[in-house]
Amino acid sequence: MLTIYNCIANAHDFRLVGLAAVICTIASLSAVNLLRHARNAERQMRIVWLAVSAVATGFGIWATHFVAMLAFEPGMPSGYNIVLTITSLVAAILLTGAGLAVALIPNWRPAPWIGGAIVAGGIAAMHYTGMAAFELQATIQWDVALVTTSIVIGAALGAFALPVGLYSDKQSWRVGGALLLTLAICSHHFTAMSAVTIVPDPTIAVSPMSIPTGWLAFGVTFISFGIIGIALVATVLDIRDRRRSDLEADRMLGLANAAIEGLLVCDGETIVTANTSFAGLVGASAESFAGESLAECFPDDMSRSKLLAHPNLPTEALLKTRNGDDIPVELILRQIDFAGRPHQVIAVRDLRARKEAEQHIRYLAHHDPLTGLPNRSHFNDRVDAEIANLKNGRKHAVLCLDLDRFKEVNDLFGHAAGDKVLQTIAARVGSLLAPGQIMARLGGDEFAILLTNIRSHTAAETMAKQILDVLRARDDASELGSVSTSIGITIYPDDAVDREALLAHADTALYRAKGDGRATYRFYETGMGDAVRDRRMLEHDLRHAVADEQLMLVYQPQEGVQHGSVVGFEALLRWTHPTRGAISPAIFIPIAEETGAILEIGTWVMRTACAEAATWKQPLTIAVNVSAVQIYHDDFVPMVHQILLETGLPPARLELEITETALIRDLNRALTALRRVKALGVRIAMDDFGTGYSSLSNLRAFPFDKIKIDGSFIKSVNSNGQAATIVRAVVGLGRGLGLPVLAEGVETEAELQFLHDEKCDEVQGYLLGRPAPIENFTHVTEGLPLPKSTVVDTKVA
Repeated sequence: MLTIYNCIANAHDFRLVGLAAVICTIASLSAVNLLRHARNAERQMRIVWLAVSAVATGFGIWATHFVAMLAFEPGMPSGYNIVLTITSLVAAILLTGAGLAVALIPNWRPAPWIGGAIVAGGIAAMHYTGMAAFELQATIQWDVALVTTSIVIGAALGAFALPVGLYSDKQSWRVGGALLLTLAICSHHFTAMSAVTIVPDPTIAVSPMSIPTGWLAFGVTFISFGIIGIALVATVLDIRDRRRSDLEADRMLGLANAAIEGLLVCDGETIVTANTSFAGLVGASAESFAGESLAECFPDDMSRSKLLAHPNLPTEALLKTRNGDDIPVELILRQIDFAGRPHQVIAVRDLRARKEAEQHIRYLAHHDPLTGLPNRSHFNDRVDAEIANLKNGRKHAVLCLDLDRFKEVNDLFGHAAGDKVLQTIAARVGSLLAPGQIMARLGGDEFAILLTNIRSHTAAETMAKQILDVLRARDDASELGSVSTSIGITIYPDDAVDREALLAHADTALYRAKGDGRATYRFYETGMGDAVRDRRMLEHDLRHAVADEQLMLVYQPQEGVQHGSVVGFEALLRWTHPTRGAISPAIFIPIAEETGAILEIGTWVMRTACAEAATWKQPLTIAVNVSAVQIYHDDFVPMVHQILLETGLPPARLELEITETALIRDLNRALTALRRVKALGVRIAMDDFGTGYSSLSNLRAFPFDKIKIDGSFIKSVNSNGQAATIVRAVVGLGRGLGLPVLAEGVETEAELQFLHDEKCDEVQGYLLGRPAPIENFTHVTEGLPLPKSTVVDTKVA
């Protein structure tokens, strides 16, 4: 009786055993390389390469077995059954091909493992079929335990061989897979051979049809050379593909590193490579990502699943950096061919800047960018919400604030100072608010405050008083000292049942506060709306008065006291409303100054007056009143110059009348404007002298050409000694300064005689002529003689 494991050391040719191991190793390397080529090939070529790989692997397994069998010297006649020998080769090729085909099933994780196990089954089928083909004068007995062990060991090692060989493009993994497959073949062969016990039996004859050992050696040698040739071809292909893959990888990596966005190349959920932009985003080297799982960079399972399930669609996720921070990113996955195989490329776009911009846009949509306060839209939403959630027995109060004389701040100090004032007011008033209360900037210099769930009007009144007090407090911001606020207050649900009415009534109360002297507050009262609506309608109509030709000029003569002749006219503005009739200048001029309409109206007045005066044959002066708003406007001096050029009126005949009040707002700015006007040759008169501030210092500082005494002093010269003294002083002051003095409001002969006795230069008033269209004074402007009766009538008219 002869056991194989006893004969391995004594009855084997170890040279042939070594050759069998070399053939097995070459076949295994060829199998892994050819299988990788099959996986990377297109559909038809994949079948071709799969067939080549199956043939090479099957022949390699078969050659390994029979070379090892040739190394066994049983010491008795032996041979190989030709049918079973060929059957063992076919079984090796077919089962190996089936296993390799299963290993290439896409998107199925167990495929390489199951395919490797099937290849191991092919090894076992080939081995035991080949052993059945072995004929000799003996009986062969099998150890079932060792047979089972050989099959299990071969299946286990085969199952590991293909996943390892196909796992990575690195050469080490390929070699590892080939060695595992070699180990599977060799371990199975020798374990299975160890299960054989040979019992010599001379009665058994070797079939004359069996293949002699020499012939089999020749066939195996031929097949071995074929395997070596296939292996060489596979090696050349592998080297070429690796070079091509390296070139493609380098080219793609160069392009990827040039991209601003982060890029990841993945095989399933395993990262193959990353560009430098992604590495910089995460805070690691690009090489460190190879082999990592996507889950390490994008922990959220839902985001990853959505990304992998919907290629070409942007997916937002959080990127985990190396320092543990989360970065919002946008991911887009696309399929690409990388290193000859299908991969996925993931573009990673940093969303931090966009998220910040979106957050800023959302903030701007609900807040004022200058003060940081909620805007009108946000305030309206809040009021609606608080109305809906009003507690029983409580009230809401809305306070509308409008800054007094804020336009002067912009005109005098510039818009930067105006912005600072708005910010300061927002900070000061905002500091008074309690939790749940809100302050908003509605636009311009308009603010609103919502007091929620108050018990009575007292809370709103207290807040209004606090606002007025905090704005009266002075600090280093000098421009804030000239700004106060008017406040209108309305109560929900006492005054209104919805937001629109609530805000409208607060606005109405605000207008009443402004009309009552400013820097105060007023609660809404029934009936206020009529007066406010009337004023607003007047404002609206005034803006169209010039275009609709509703304005006209009347002229009042100015006479020399000593010689009694007309020296000029003062142009006075009148407004005839189409439905309201004549409206007093005392009413519409302040409105025009508040709304800014005075700029257009003032330009029209000056152009019309200058054009009219330019047609007179007599070189009489034309006096035009100028508002403070006009003086401080940047276009004032160019406007005067342009009108003089257009109308052809000599500058010396134009006289601009300016009140002292217009001078005190910004002395330097007003002085600059008046000096520029004087440089044009235009004369300047101080109007209403004695009723303003710092009259003497103004006379010294500003380049006036005439002083006009206010009519209130003239009316009392014959009955009030103090008024007479003031008029004498002013006339004397003008004489001393070399400035002519004109007295306004002369209505009686006694007043005229007093001024004549005091040697006043010029007079103006109803006694000399009421304001009238210029046609009534044609005899004056044209230098025509007039009968005495007409003269008397003109002075009294």
